[in-house]
Amino acid sequence: MSALLKRKPAVVRASPPWNASTAARRTSAADSSLATAIDLAERASDQSPTSIAACKRLIHSARDIAIGAGLVAERDEFVALFSTEDQKEGVNAFLEKRAPEWKNR
Repeated sequence: MSALLKRKPAVVRASPPWNASTAARRTSAADSSLATAIDLAERASDQSPTSIAACKRLIHSARDIAIGAGLVAERDEFVALFSTEDQKEGVNAFLEKRAPEWKNR
């Protein structure tokens, strides 16, 4: 989930059989869970609220549907996001090398 919200690729190294708990973010005693949660929230807050909501919907729905249905849902979310004002703002901000101003539309 953190890779989706932070726009960073996740590298998962696990010996078979892989399971979801293997990829869970772990914190050391020096790195509190609260600090980790705040860090994730700060990084996610830089992203479009519309895309964060779509990611959360997909993540939560993945618990209850098969992979094929999940891929269809992901495509549907992508198509819906591609026609938003925030998508256009994100592309323009990138091309103009400036921070985006999200409108949540």
